[in-house]
Amino acid sequence: NIWGNAGAFVAAKEDGSVVTWGDPGAGGVPEAHIRDLVSVFCNIRAFAAITRGGGAVAWGAPGCGGDASAVQDQLQFGVVDIRGNGRAFV
Repeated sequence: NIWGNAGAFVAAKEDGSVVTWGDPGAGGVPEAHIRDLVSVFCNIRAFAAITRGGGAVAWGAPGCGGDASAVQDQLQFGVVDIRGNGRAFV
């Protein structure tokens, strides 16, 4: 699968990792080290992903939900779905 937003793309690999490319400010960062990927969600300038263990991560533009550091402790496990709108994730 491949997902895209206004400036970057994410491709899922067979081993559960991802490859990203494009504008680093929109999530096209090579350091997006995701393992055990289940699903990817995107909005205009950020991405979020759920991993096999039920954790979630986000990357891309901080103003569009790409910085989840304030709630990262709540995203370690138990995440079953993510929804994105133009500039945020829930």
